[in-house]
Amino acid sequence: MSETLDGVIVATALPYAEDGSAPAGLRVDLDRYAEHCRWLVDNGCRGVGPNGSLGEYSSLSDDERRAVARTAIDAVGNDGVVVVGVHGVGAHQARAWAERAAEDGADGVLCLPPTMYRANPGEVLHHFGEVAKAGLPVMVYNNPIDTKVDLTPGLLAEIAQIENVVAVKEFSGDVRRILEIREAAPGLTVVAGADDLTLEALLMGATGWFAGFPNVFPAESVRLFDLAVQGKLEEARALYEPLVAAFRWDSRTEFVQAIKYGMDYVGRYGGPCRPPRGPLVPENLAQLEQDMQKAVESLR
Repeated sequence: MSETLDGVIVATALPYAEDGSAPAGLRVDLDRYAEHCRWLVDNGCRGVGPNGSLGEYSSLSDDERRAVARTAIDAVGNDGVVVVGVHGVGAHQARAWAERAAEDGADGVLCLPPTMYRANPGEVLHHFGEVAKAGLPVMVYNNPIDTKVDLTPGLLAEIAQIENVVAVKEFSGDVRRILEIREAAPGLTVVAGADDLTLEALLMGATGWFAGFPNVFPAESVRLFDLAVQGKLEEARALYEPLVAAFRWDSRTEFVQAIKYGMDYVGRYGGPCRPPRGPLVPENLAQLEQDMQKAVESLR
């Protein structure tokens, strides 16, 4: 496959509108979501990723989840790529979501290992093999913190042999993994998965960033990415360092609430989350406000 799923692809936050008849009193606001996807691409991001963890996919009905993906695909059109999250409890669920994404015109899919089961290597290979049968480029997602399944460089070397698997979103938190993956699976695109390790990962040879805080700072994030891949370290550090305190929230339990708050802070609409996510507790809110203030002031 020629599509490598690199560049800045934004894991999109999902807006809700108040609606007493909807789950938790919150209706998915597809019009606002379409505008947000378009805004990200218009600000230089290569594409968007609906139905990821940041998009609260696990709080959506099946109909809502498909409508969100279709909305992103329609909004972006031919001006960017749409990489749909197809995470599922088992291979049959994930493959079904990948097949729907293919039917709807997605450019690729992002997929975790089985989400509620600590799969062994053979089960992981079967899982991704089934997803790849949908025919779209697949970015596998290594998040051992949440899934308890670690896609080690050695295992990724095997996964990379599956037809249509083209990339890995690396979220282990260990920047040493970047070079190890490039050595073990040289044909695999390595994508930075943690915002607060983005510069380090790009300097080690990652060529993509599947990102959270570009929901808040899209143009600035694209500039950071461009500076890093061009090797302009001094300029990249000057831009990155004041943003890192905010970016660290991308690796915390409250990352969805934090990024939505960041959107509200800069005048975009982030809004509330559906359960199980509740509002930020006061001490977290105070720290996040301080981190956002530092980031925004550095960009003036």
